[in-house]
Amino acid sequence: MASGSDRAEAALTIIAPGTRVVGEIEASGVLKVEGVVVGTVRAERQILIARGGSVEGDVFTAEAVIGGTVKGGVTGGERVEIQSGAVVHGDVSTKQLIVQEGGEVNGLVKMSAAAPEGGSTKSE
Repeated sequence: MASGSDRAEAALTIIAPGTRVVGEIEASGVLKVEGVVVGTVRAERQILIARGGSVEGDVFTAEAVIGGTVKGGVTGGERVEIQSGAVVHGDVSTKQLIVQEGGEVNGLVKMSAAAPEGGSTKSE
């Protein structure tokens, strides 16, 4: 039987296509955005923004995989991947950045060996 921490790590939250969420979202595992989120999104493990999905707000996670659009900053404590056709209108802060051919970042990029500030903190 899985322990509570195993379930939290494996938890998957999906914002489906055709769904619009307004407000802050916090997830303990993985958050997949296929619809639209207006507000800050935080996920401890990973945020996946699918092709056609969008976030109008800041993104905070350990690993971000962007296939759609982000209008806000992206902070990935470990890794940020911008896929072909994806667009980020904001600053990106991470240890490792991958931008596939056809992906766009319209903002500043900050990379360092130390984890970026604000990646896992909660706003007060």
